Amino acid sequence: MSTWQDSRNGPLPLLLLALTVVTGMVDAVSFLAFGRVFVANMTGNVVFLGFALGGVTDFSIAASLVAIATFLVGALAGGRAGSRFSGHRGRLLAVGVTIEIALVGVAVVVALVSTNVTSAEVRYALIVIMALAMGVQNAFARRLAVPDLTTTVLTQTLTGLASESALAGGTAPDQRRRIAAPIAMVVGAGIGATMVLRFGPGEALLLAWLVIAGIGAAAWRLAQSTEPWTVPRPPASAPTERET
Repeated sequence: MSTWQDSRNGPLPLLLLALTVVTGMVDAVSFLAFGRVFVANMTGNVVFLGFALGGVTDFSIAASLVAIATFLVGALAGGRAGSRFSGHRGRLLAVGVTIEIALVGVAVVVALVSTNVTSAEVRYALIVIMALAMGVQNAFARRLAVPDLTTTVLTQTLTGLASESALAGGTAPDQRRRIAAPIAMVVGAGIGATMVLRFGPGEALLLAWLVIAGIGAAAWRLAQSTEPWTVPRPPASAPTERET
């Protein structure tokens, strides 16, 4: 089978790449419109927290802490849902994306009906809702355990791309997923930034929601599959045999 659909992961790589695009979109919205904070990339928020503690005025201690805390709550909820539906990877994806659709949908409504999205109340409400959604997404993406496709964290993906390449003396496995993941993030961030600057954060979140809804529709079709790829795999943190 191809890099994008193999016997171990079926169509999951393509759907997780689409969610990586969503990650770029929502982080562009949150950074540009919610006050220098990410709702998906928590590594950035930890660094931003350090900047704020160091006295850099463009970053907020409260916003970083709220994003991190609510992301953890979302990851907890996603982990509990993952434990319940872990017997079928297609169903797990469908349930996780459905939760994300609901949360992002609420954020879209809040952003579109608010007369002042930059007010503290609205900004923090949107940070909470979106960080919850991204925590859920990361939890079920982790449990799906598709190598090099976590939808958010790219450091290890980029490390593998370089360290396991032929130039580094590695085995040089098929690197297309590793290359595609950061490209997907860049594309999503570019789309999100363009939408925020030209239309507004509400419209940008609406576009992200439409992408998530499309992924959800595809995931529910896969929830009935009996193909071998639906069988659970070890979590992403556990040692796994390299995909070929």
